[in-house]
Amino acid sequence: MIAHFDIDAFYASVAIRDNPELRGKPVAIAGSSRRAVVLTASYEARPFGVRSAMPLYRALQACPQLVVVKPDHLKYRELSKAVFEIFGRGGRVVEGLSLDEAFVDFGERSVETATTLAQEIRSEIAETVGLTVSAGVSAAKMVAKIASDLCKPNGLRVVAPGEEANFLAPLPVSRLWGIGPKTVPRLHARGIETIGDLAELDDVKLRSIFGSSGSEMRDLARGKDDRLVEPERKTKSISTEETFEYDVTEEYELLDLLREQARELSASLEHEGLYAGTIGVKIKRADFSLLGRQTHLAQPTREAKRILEASAHCLSRAELHGAPVRLLGTRCASLVFEAPLQTTLFE
Repeated sequence: MIAHFDIDAFYASVAIRDNPELRGKPVAIAGSSRRAVVLTASYEARPFGVRSAMPLYRALQACPQLVVVKPDHLKYRELSKAVFEIFGRGGRVVEGLSLDEAFVDFGERSVETATTLAQEIRSEIAETVGLTVSAGVSAAKMVAKIASDLCKPNGLRVVAPGEEANFLAPLPVSRLWGIGPKTVPRLHARGIETIGDLAELDDVKLRSIFGSSGSEMRDLARGKDDRLVEPERKTKSISTEETFEYDVTEEYELLDLLREQARELSASLEHEGLYAGTIGVKIKRADFSLLGRQTHLAQPTREAKRILEASAHCLSRAELHGAPVRLLGTRCASLVFEAPLQTTLFE
């Protein structure tokens, strides 16, 4: 049995937990600049159309009473670490998908035992961390994920072995893994609206739509998914970026932001137990043209000071010469788990 856990509206829930006066109000987590975007919104804000990645000014137009709270990424990582420690108790295998989402392998347990265990984990997180978590439980990884999505917020949905196909059949075909926004119109044009419709397709029709992966898609539509929880799911890179409220031309302002980003990335690397061997910067100029520079370190690091030194080195190589900058970001790549010895900074 596998469980998929997802903290409900994570960033917004943290803000409400720390300020109970926000409870019941529409809340959005976003920066304060005129170019800020919504990182997440409370469930009270969503009926107004407020959603993640929406420009903040549009969110405020849609919901004038929206309460905007600045993000606190260090706090999010601390809370995520506490939640993941609960997930992994007793040697359970955990596959983290993000700070607020993970698969947990419950092993060969009965449905009843897995259900009780999922509820115990949810209760412990609520009591010790103060956040609600939705969970889906199934013998199939994809089904567990869909089940948790359908019972948010603060729900638990269990799909017993043998019930996967019936559970999936009435759901929109877009819920199925591997069905993206470009594929959905093609399926609808063929009269395939639900996952159950796809599950009934013959080999010829499947091949005409999905090519060689047709039978695999039909298996998923029938709830057949033998993918395992993978604890060694590798993070390829960690990055952060900021869009300025007004275009920036002064180098000291760019360096100030790089300093903040270095601290944030250092905390992220420590949380993941990783070290970065490559540091890069992403620059979007006022004309929206993109520029990137990166450098390889002689020894991987997760120290904020060394990340800043490397990113500042990359910034100097960009040779902006006062050109206005709209966005600036820092990226850590070539990630490894081994603790290195300190030598020189660059190769």
